[in-house]
Amino acid sequence: MEEIKFFNKWGTKDVKISDVTLAKHISLKPRIIPHTFGRETRKRFQKAELNIVERLVNKLMRSGQGKRKMSGKYIRGRGGCGKKFQVIRMIEAAFELIEAETKQNPIQVLVKAVENAAPREDTTRIKRGGVAYTVSVDISPMRRIDDAIKNIALAAFAQSFNSKTAAESALAKEIILASKDDSASFSIKRRDEVERIAVASR
Repeated sequence: MEEIKFFNKWGTKDVKISDVTLAKHISLKPRIIPHTFGRETRKRFQKAELNIVERLVNKLMRSGQGKRKMSGKYIRGRGGCGKKFQVIRMIEAAFELIEAETKQNPIQVLVKAVENAAPREDTTRIKRGGVAYTVSVDISPMRRIDDAIKNIALAAFAQSFNSKTAAESALAKEIILASKDDSASFSIKRRDEVERIAVASR
């Protein structure tokens, strides 16, 4: 039986997940078109069964960070809310750029980028005796993946919004930098910032 590949180009048979804590929550179930019409997200924690490419597609279909500043600046979206096939075409073009530059399977590069960009610690506010203060907490694997994908998507917004950089080029660049754990990557900077604040709140 012929192997099913994303976009009929990239398979997942040889893709390795090196972070064992995330292995259960990163689905590599291949689909020619990463679009399941929400069938795999109707139950609690079922999102873990949604393949990692479609989860990236869904995160890119947003309007940006909105009014809240992130890392000292506002991040606006690209008006792609609900335009799923437009985003799917953008990701296919980004994967082609990643393959051309790294000579690797772009699915493997994406998985490595998500593993590197996933923060391990965060802060939460608790209230005791009428006094509210922050404490550091470990992040669940599902939330780690969500945060990593969100920051990769926001980096693509930030670099392509109101500039001549194409969205697929910005996305490809961010995934490549994150997969190398490069400090020039927005998602890696964001991970380091969140973990630094958490360490200070211990």
